[in-house]
Amino acid sequence: MHHSFILYLHGFNSSPQSYKAQRSQRWLAKHHPSIELAIPELHYSPLAAMERLEREYFVDGDRPLGMIGSSLGGYYAAYLHHKYGVSAALINPAVRPYDLLEEYLGVNKNLYTGEEYVLEPHHMDELLALDSPPPVTGERVYALLQTGDATLNYREAVLKFAHCALWVQPGGSHEFEDFERVLPSIVNFFLSSTIQK
Repeated sequence: MHHSFILYLHGFNSSPQSYKAQRSQRWLAKHHPSIELAIPELHYSPLAAMERLEREYFVDGDRPLGMIGSSLGGYYAAYLHHKYGVSAALINPAVRPYDLLEEYLGVNKNLYTGEEYVLEPHHMDELLALDSPPPVTGERVYALLQTGDATLNYREAVLKFAHCALWVQPGGSHEFEDFERVLPSIVNFFLSSTIQK
């Protein structure tokens, strides 16, 4: 791939059809037509999801301009940022998904695809293996949080990403309400980081 693209990583039990993924794609097409949005469908196995992401977007060819990661996708994006240095915008990111998803062990159904699958304890181990340290000052990470997130405690992300660009909005929800309003600042964040290199 020889073009500019942003990688969008959706959350647990989500899909490329998710609201934020689709809004991002439409917004980019309108305001930055030269930048594509890649939205891979992520496997429920964290190991399988990460192996595919690394193989397709980080091993050969062009790296993404940046990554937008929502919820569990934010956890993945933080790991990929730590490993490859690619800028990451984290939307209500999961900080300890291996604790959070314990209650989902067993049979699950993806709301978008209808796929049924079994989440097993070893998947929690796979998640733990992808944990990354808190970024230090100057790292290209932008965490966007809404305090009304009922799924995740936003304070965990405030602590972990305290030294990054941090945008905390009172209220909102885990879906991240009015997501389109923050897209300009996310894309500007990615573009400004490419200029500095």
